[in-house]
Amino acid sequence: MIYIVMGVTGSGKTTVGQKLADRLRLPFYDADDYHPQQSIDKMRQGIPLNDSDRAPWLAQLASLISTWNASGGAVLACSALKEDYRKTLQVVPDISWIYLDGSRDTILKRLQARQAHFMPPAMLESQLEALEKPAYGIHVNVALSPEQIVRDVISKLNHMNPHSEFGVIGLGVMGKSLALNLASRGVRVAMFNRHVPGKEEGIAEQVIANNPSFTNIKGYDQLEEFVQSLEQPRKVLLMIYAGAIDAQLEALIPLLESGDVVIDGGNSYYKDTARRTALLSGKGLHFVGTGISGGEEGARKGPSIMPGGPRKGYEQIAKYLELIAARDSKGNPCTTYIGPEGAGHFVKMVHNGIEYAEMQALAEVYSLLRHMLGIAPTDIASIFKDWQKNGLGSYLLEITIDILQMKEGDDMLLDKILDQAEQKGTGGWSAAVALDYGVPYDTLSAAVMARALSAMKTERVKAAGLYQKMNPNVTIDESSFVNSLKQAYQVTRIINHEIGFSLMREVSVQLNWELNFSEIARIWTNGCIIRSELMEELVQIYQQDQHLLLAPPIVDRIRNARQGFASVVALGLQYGIPLPVLSAALNYFLGYSTADSAANLIQAQRDYFGAHTYQRKDKPAGEYFHTNWKD
Repeated sequence: MIYIVMGVTGSGKTTVGQKLADRLRLPFYDADDYHPQQSIDKMRQGIPLNDSDRAPWLAQLASLISTWNASGGAVLACSALKEDYRKTLQVVPDISWIYLDGSRDTILKRLQARQAHFMPPAMLESQLEALEKPAYGIHVNVALSPEQIVRDVISKLNHMNPHSEFGVIGLGVMGKSLALNLASRGVRVAMFNRHVPGKEEGIAEQVIANNPSFTNIKGYDQLEEFVQSLEQPRKVLLMIYAGAIDAQLEALIPLLESGDVVIDGGNSYYKDTARRTALLSGKGLHFVGTGISGGEEGARKGPSIMPGGPRKGYEQIAKYLELIAARDSKGNPCTTYIGPEGAGHFVKMVHNGIEYAEMQALAEVYSLLRHMLGIAPTDIASIFKDWQKNGLGSYLLEITIDILQMKEGDDMLLDKILDQAEQKGTGGWSAAVALDYGVPYDTLSAAVMARALSAMKTERVKAAGLYQKMNPNVTIDESSFVNSLKQAYQVTRIINHEIGFSLMREVSVQLNWELNFSEIARIWTNGCIIRSELMEELVQIYQQDQHLLLAPPIVDRIRNARQGFASVVALGLQYGIPLPVLSAALNYFLGYSTADSAANLIQAQRDYFGAHTYQRKDKPAGEYFHTNWKD
């Protein structure tokens, strides 16, 4: 869609156009920027432009409008005073004209207050004389504030089309937040939530009642009415738990028509997504399995979005995903086409595995500082603040700082929280997939197992009473230890990301998905839970290297940190502090950087008891040998 904000000089086209573009997440262009220098000089002298002056300028804008429309749309501020000018610009059907109307005195006051613009106030009279007010489009009074004008424009745009552009099924925390995110960008949204007497009643109506400023959202609790309210091809986002997807699809599919798109935005297992993609494809429908990360705040303000499935289906919804996604450091949306079949949900699954290990690593660092060194939580928060400012910045570190400073009365709220970590299953899925594909998954598997062990609270309490706490007679230099701990945490995070990306690399090769790791890292730089300074660095590294631990800047970093890393893990274990992720990361690194390992003994053992054969260093690759080991 192209939106042209028109009116005489001084009516506020640029200001309103920029604000509307920000709201709609579209690029903004000012037609004044395309005037040739001779026209600018002429206007500066107070000489009005004639039709001949404007002809090449309008022709250039018309060509640009076609380009912008093909690229997803734009907002253009342009005077477009005469009907003939507007006909020249109407090169695509989807143009919304927004006319800023106002009295001569109101506009003149604005012009007189404006500085450093080539159009002098005296030119207003000539523009008013040339103006042919359109009988169509949206007319807005310029006496309103720019913010009020934009709200009025959005409201009128929504009322021009009775059908909703986009549907959301499931109004839990994430579904509701995504629906409101879409609506806040000017999208006409239909919402549906199941009706369960006594449990879930009138949920959609409640969302509307709690958000009265949105005039572009409609609510339904009858599925057929919801589907009929959507313009075709329909775009329906499912935000329900994975176990309910098939039942929802069974009810939804008969109501859809060929070319419609269904998006699963929940945490579904990627093989289930591949199966559903094939099922809907056979019915002429597109199923786009989409990972969404960012929690409630991210869903409302801008998440990281990982869509996968048929490219044709993705292309129909891409502009909506880009509209609501977070933005990277260059202003680009944190979403991209991941790959076919279940690639989107697969990458989200790996994201969650990395997230599990990142959280567990921070918990272990906290445990060492508090339970081994005896540092108070508020002082640990101060240490983490220093790390946050000096190379280790991340969202998870940021929220951990807030948690360590939260008190309930005089007590730390953290100390009142039961130490049983729960999980939704995605971490376990990724560990199982790593086993299927033979990919080492040390830190991520360790994090999943640590959560499982934490659930054994009753047994842990009994065991703690049976075993005396370890307390080696070792003097610790706190400052030196904290510095080494920072290095250990830094390296653990690097290794954790390498492990996650290595699983993606292996699956991508075997399934011919052609995953772009630099792009995946880029869309994880904002909006998602694992966004960090390290992720920003990975965007560049994965443009050059496929193996993180072999990248020159990473090699130098680990070389300088490995001695301190090993000492931290050794000392922590001596003190009886469980360090599943830190020690798993260290073991992974040691195994990865060992040229000649003890695996030759394992091969000999396998050949001894099972005649599994082995290869030899002194023979050509691919030749296998067996030995009668008893002789």
